[in-house]
Amino acid sequence: MDDADEDAVREQAVRLLARREHSRRELARKLGQRGHPAPVIGRALDELAAENLQSDARFAEAYVRSRLERGYGPVRIEAELGERGVDAALVRPLLEADDDEWIERCREAHARRFGHAPGDLRERARQTRFLANRGFSASQIRRTLELAGAAEPADRDA
Repeated sequence: MDDADEDAVREQAVRLLARREHSRRELARKLGQRGHPAPVIGRALDELAAENLQSDARFAEAYVRSRLERGYGPVRIEAELGERGVDAALVRPLLEADDDEWIERCREAHARRFGHAPGDLRERARQTRFLANRGFSASQIRRTLELAGAAEPADRDA
């Protein structure tokens, strides 16, 4: 019975991995929800990792790439991967970019959403909240809004 359980767990895990990369914690949670016992899940996931069929590093790379394409910042991406059980030591190198690169990504997210500098404090707060929820740091947001204000036409006050 134990071999049959392990085969069933492995088969379901491979099916899940065929659809997309998963972290070890995600797979364990999904397999647990299907009623498989934790010790069997652990052994099956150990085997899959040893065979390089499941890799938290590969999952983190795919996840970071996906979130960057959707305009998210480093703070949020790191937090989301932490929730999915990926070790911060795997995540930090993937998010290492100079601050100018993150500011440019923040500017792109800002331009897509707003397309203009904030006109008053209330609008500035709204835009700041949006960028903070996207996962950009306070310094990246501050610089983005400064640059957006500098890019506004000078005849605005006229």
